[in-house]
Amino acid sequence: MAEVTAKLIQELREKTSAGMMDCKKALVENNGDIEAAADWLRQKGIVKAASKASRVAASGLVTVVKCDNMGCVVEVNAETDFVAKNDKFQKLVADVANKAMELAGDFDATLAAVKDDIAATISTIGENMNLRRIARVNGDHVYSYIHNALVPGMGQIGVAVAINGGNEHIDEIGPKIAMHIAANKPEFMTIADVDPRAVEREKKVFIESGATNGKPEAVVEKMVAGRINKWYAESVLEEQPFVMDPSKTVKQVIDEAGGKLAGFAYFVLGEGIEKREDNLADEVAKMLK
Repeated sequence: MAEVTAKLIQELREKTSAGMMDCKKALVENNGDIEAAADWLRQKGIVKAASKASRVAASGLVTVVKCDNMGCVVEVNAETDFVAKNDKFQKLVADVANKAMELAGDFDATLAAVKDDIAATISTIGENMNLRRIARVNGDHVYSYIHNALVPGMGQIGVAVAINGGNEHIDEIGPKIAMHIAANKPEFMTIADVDPRAVEREKKVFIESGATNGKPEAVVEKMVAGRINKWYAESVLEEQPFVMDPSKTVKQVIDEAGGKLAGFAYFVLGEGIEKREDNLADEVAKMLK
């Protein structure tokens, strides 16, 4: 039996938003396995898939820069919302993004190149900040979208999508695909990109939720297949109903424009950062006593 530590409980809580006692019970039931415990919580209806992304927040700005056949999505964080409105911070974000483009999206090289600029801005503004992440896409055409823009090109959600090929309609469709990504937040580009283990986990969650109890085997197979197809439509960009015309999938829309998806990237500001005023680790440790 694996030891259920405060660190494990904290990690599962940050991953699922479930209560601490539920997280502890899930870990005990699943021998300390984080992924299995998260699935157990979903099976019990305690949390819903993807809840972790919507509950976290941090400050700063996300920006997208592009040139020719490459685009970079960049996130620079700060401590408070107020700093995001500071023109010095905004200039830093722009400079970092331009350097990221110059260095083809190489995070380590970019960080090394801008660390002194970041330090200088920290000294000027008096608040901690950091370059958090960079993502790069490449293709014949690169389109971008910024959601909740504070200033042009900088906001809370940044998307870059690359498309190869295309007819005369591709420049009309491309920006709409970028907007679709911001609204629907796909996990994968194509079904081929999905890890088979993730599919098996989704099947297991569905079956163990009790939805198929008492059904004949042939019916269960159809129900499971239907659930996986629904999951693809939620998680895979090409399979998602196009937000501006749900009668078509994203793949169909791009096919009609003569294009093929080459890649996409999006950042949601602060996603995955646990921003708490209280000391969660201490709270969990007390619960374990």
